[in-house]
Amino acid sequence: MTTDKRLSPGDTIGILGGGQLGRMLAQSAASLGLKTHIFCPDPNSPAFDVSAARTVAAYEDIDALDRFAGDVSVVTYEFENVPGATAAHLDARVPVRPGVRALEISQDRLFEKQFLSEAGVSIAAYAEINSQEDLEGALERFGGKGVLKTRRFGYDGKGQLMIRETGEVAGAFGKIGSVPAVLEALVPFECEVSVIVARDIDGATSCYDIARNHHENHILKTSTVPAGVSQTTTDTARHMAEQIVCGLGYVGVMGVEMFLVRDEAGERLLVNEVAPRVHNSGHWTQDACLTSQFDQHIRAVAGWPLGSAERHSDAVMENLIGVEADTWGQVLKDPSAQLHLYGKAETRDGRKMGHVNRISGKRTRDRSSRLSP
Repeated sequence: MTTDKRLSPGDTIGILGGGQLGRMLAQSAASLGLKTHIFCPDPNSPAFDVSAARTVAAYEDIDALDRFAGDVSVVTYEFENVPGATAAHLDARVPVRPGVRALEISQDRLFEKQFLSEAGVSIAAYAEINSQEDLEGALERFGGKGVLKTRRFGYDGKGQLMIRETGEVAGAFGKIGSVPAVLEALVPFECEVSVIVARDIDGATSCYDIARNHHENHILKTSTVPAGVSQTTTDTARHMAEQIVCGLGYVGVMGVEMFLVRDEAGERLLVNEVAPRVHNSGHWTQDACLTSQFDQHIRAVAGWPLGSAERHSDAVMENLIGVEADTWGQVLKDPSAQLHLYGKAETRDGRKMGHVNRISGKRTRDRSSRLSP
């Protein structure tokens, strides 16, 4: 399999997953003269509305995967829970960017933490948990407090349990399903921040500005730039994100979530987790940067040069959750706001239906982003 294949305008990128991220990737691809073919088992996938081709089939359907591979020049994915066997099957037939290894690591919290430690980035203390006894022993080491998380299939607060008091320990392993897990030491962080980083097939990297993230009910509500951190912290975040993508030999855009800790020693960052895809906290780049994270990902997986990640405006991205999307008419009246709706057929509580980017503070050109060989 040729790993350095570069696409030309008119070629087709296959996308595994048909949600809003796939939809926005397809829109960016179209603006760059590329076609997309969406593969997703959900016949109501919003990405289908804006793609040139679609396949409605299970991710385990080998015949459908083979037909899909024959119709595209390269494959990418919009979510990290693509079955590993699916990605591996496709990778033997067509380049998959980011690769299979990024999925393997991001799908297992223990593997992810082991990789991050080996990559030399700072993370919170953690322990592997396979029983209630393991949990109780780790809690003793962590001062009786921690976050218990299933190793696989957790997002938006699912598959995790906060332990702050002795009374919350008994039966905790059973409450997460008695499945393999990790315990993370409880970090007294001020806020969560994130960095969107990209790497191309030649090894060049580019980072967007840090965003400060605010969650409600375990779901991201807003991402704000600038994040109100020091330049040293910004540089550290970028450096850690670059270490991660380079350590993986990654091609594409990645979201790296971090905890910002402020204490008597000053500011420091601990990597929480990585997402091997375009990321919700990077949606602000659509309207505050010349090159959005979606354009950047398409460029990277197509084998094209990365664009500028420089921010030209301050921005606040707000997710529209459930019925909040019904306020679209009011959003359109705000001259500072750009509305992005996902075209989902059904409104549900806790479901991301769209987002709005509110733009302010035009900036002069600076050196806030860079490309590195």
